[in-house]
Amino acid sequence: MLRADAARNLTAVLHAGARLLAEDPGTSMAAIASAAGVDRTTVHRRFANREALLSAVFQAKLDSAERVLDQARLVEAPLPVALHRYLEGIIPVSREWPVDTRLMMQQDPAARVRRQEQSARLDAFIRRALDEGYLRADVDAAWARTILDELVDTVAHRFPDLEPPRAADLVAATLLNGLGAA
Repeated sequence: MLRADAARNLTAVLHAGARLLAEDPGTSMAAIASAAGVDRTTVHRRFANREALLSAVFQAKLDSAERVLDQARLVEAPLPVALHRYLEGIIPVSREWPVDTRLMMQQDPAARVRRQEQSARLDAFIRRALDEGYLRADVDAAWARTILDELVDTVAHRFPDLEPPRAADLVAATLLNGLGAA
């Protein structure tokens, strides 16, 4: 178990790393330490190099996404409720951990496997939306999934001041009404 100050430092380093590495994957460890408000040795004591820090950021993002998927109850809850829960949870996760998932999948095999498992859960949810008639029958599942991901990314990063409940309302309405059954 980490001491409280060590846990705070780790959290600060991970968040600073996520933000700075999303902006510039070549960001130095010194810059990340400075942004986190810790000295460089604190970062190096925990992470051997930038790749190790990036891997920890990826794992933190995946942990957060996993919690959102579990709490949304994509299989059990009524579809509109599950969709809104997912959106209300994943939008803040996207904002908190802005690192590019594609980069994560290329650089970290363990993260790639976890992300693929999470992606399969969302794919099944989209198939459920099609099967239950929430999306038009002529909509391709892969297209609907891509639209969902792009809407989340857009609202999370291009509209950062939009509160998660309102952002979730907009994304759900766009997905279900734009692609929804008449």
